[in-house]
Amino acid sequence: MTIETARQFFLWTTLFNAGMVLVWFALIAFARDWVRGLHGKWFRVSEDRFDAIHYAGIALYKVGIFLFCLTPLLALLIIG
Repeated sequence: MTIETARQFFLWTTLFNAGMVLVWFALIAFARDWVRGLHGKWFRVSEDRFDAIHYAGIALYKVGIFLFCLTPLLALLIIG
């Protein structure tokens, strides 16, 4: 695998994962009741806990994107 291939890989994984977190945020921000109703069929979770779980999940996902996608991409861009 060449450095250029690795750069392209990390670029696309970063973009894909950023898109996923944006979709997740949009669903929680604009279709919260629908998502809560969908999850409510499987799990009994209070509204406060539902919000906390999704907030923490989005934050953890973003940290993962930074650590496993964006950081290697930046390192590959720096080395040339």
